[in-house]
Amino acid sequence: MGWLVLPRASPRSAMDTETRNYLTVTAGYWAFTVTDGAIRMLVVLYFHLLGYSPFEVAMLFLFYEVFGIVTNLVGGWLGARIGLNLTMHIGMGLQVMALVMLTVPDAWLSVAYVMVAQAMSGIAKDLNKMSAKATVKTLVGAGGESRLFKYVAVLTGSKNALKGAGFFIGAALLELIGFRGALAALAGMLAVVLIVTAILLPSGVGRMASKPKFTQVFSNTPAINWLSAARFFLFGARDVWFVVGLPVFLYSVLGWSFTRVGTFMAAWVIGYGMVQAAAPRLLHLGRSRQAARRHPGGRTARRWALLLATVPAGMAFALHQGWPPGEVLIAGLMLFGVFFAINSAVHSYLILAYSDFEKVSMSVGFYYMANAGGRLAGTVLSGLVYQTQGIEGCLWWSSAFALAAFVLSLRLPEVCETKPAAVPA
Repeated sequence: MGWLVLPRASPRSAMDTETRNYLTVTAGYWAFTVTDGAIRMLVVLYFHLLGYSPFEVAMLFLFYEVFGIVTNLVGGWLGARIGLNLTMHIGMGLQVMALVMLTVPDAWLSVAYVMVAQAMSGIAKDLNKMSAKATVKTLVGAGGESRLFKYVAVLTGSKNALKGAGFFIGAALLELIGFRGALAALAGMLAVVLIVTAILLPSGVGRMASKPKFTQVFSNTPAINWLSAARFFLFGARDVWFVVGLPVFLYSVLGWSFTRVGTFMAAWVIGYGMVQAAAPRLLHLGRSRQAARRHPGGRTARRWALLLATVPAGMAFALHQGWPPGEVLIAGLMLFGVFFAINSAVHSYLILAYSDFEKVSMSVGFYYMANAGGRLAGTVLSGLVYQTQGIEGCLWWSSAFALAAFVLSLRLPEVCETKPAAVPA
C-alpha cells in the first residue's frame, strides 16, 4: 500500500511531504503575522499617547507601505533566483531587527528613526507574505485547483485571524509590560521560529532553473494586471478607515481604553480571518453540486466588490442621520469584514490561478506590489481624511475605493479562460 512504499515512488508520501512543508510555511507565517499585528497596534497607540496627531501617526507607516511596494516588486524576482525559503527567512530576520530597533529610549524615537524601523518591518512583512503564498502554489503544483483554493483560503484566513490576535497581544502587552518589554518579547519569539523553520523547510523552493531578468517581474498577462489594479483599491477601501481613523475614533471620541480598542479590532480581524478561511464553503452555500465544483472567477470578484461598496456608504449615511456611532461602527464593521474577507480570499486564489507555475513568485510579487500600494494610499488617507473630514469622510472614501475595485473587476476573466499553469518539471 501507499504507506509502505518509499517516498519517491509514493503519491501518498509525496502528499504527506507537501502537507508537512505547507504546515511549516503556515506556522512560520503565523508567528510572523502575530508580530506584525502587534507592532502596528503598539505604534498606533503608543505614539498617539505621546501626543502625535492622527496624520503624524499615519505618516509613521509611510515607509512601511512604500518599501512594501518596492519589496514586492524585487522580492518576487529575488525568490525566483534564490528560492522562496530564503526570502521568507530573510523577512523574519529583518522583522526581529525592526522590533529590536524600537526598544531604544523615547529620546531616540524621532519620526525619522521610527519610519526607518517601519521600513524594515514593511520589507520583512512583504518578503514573508510573498514567499509563503507563492510557496503554496509550488507545493500544490498543477492540476490541484480545488486544493489550491482551500490551501490559500486557510493560509490567508488564518493569517488574518493571527494578525487580529497580534492586535490584542500588542495592546495587552503595552498595558502589562510596556512598549519596550512587548517589543523584546515579540523579537525573541520570532527569532526562535526563524531557527526552527530554517531547519525544517527544504532549500530551493520556487527557484527557477534559469535566472530570470528583472524586467520579467512586470506582468504581461492582462488578467494579472487587472486583478492587481482591483487589489489596490480593495485594500485601500479597508485601510482608509481601519488603520488610523477607527482606532483613534474609538479611543478619543468614544473613550475606549487601549485594551478595549485592541480587543475589538483583534476580534474583528480574527472573525474576518475565519470567514476568509471558510470562503470556499461559503461561496458554495445554496448552490447545486455541479455549480459548487466551479472555481471562483471574474464574476465572483465583481459581485462581492459591489456588495462591499454598499457597506461603508450605509455606515456613513447612518452616522450622518445621527444614529449611535458605537452601534453603527460595530454592526457595520462586522458586515464589512464578511464581505471584505470573501473578496480577499477570491483575489488570493485568482492570482495563483492566473499565474504560470514557473513565474508564480514574480506574478505574486507584482500583485502584492499593487496590494501594498493600496495599503499605502489607504494609510495616508486614513490619517489625512480623519483629521479633516472625520470618520464619515473615511467611510465615503472606503465606499469609493470598493466601487473602483468593482469597475476594474469587469475585465477579469473566468479561470477556465486563462492559460493553465505549467506542469512542474
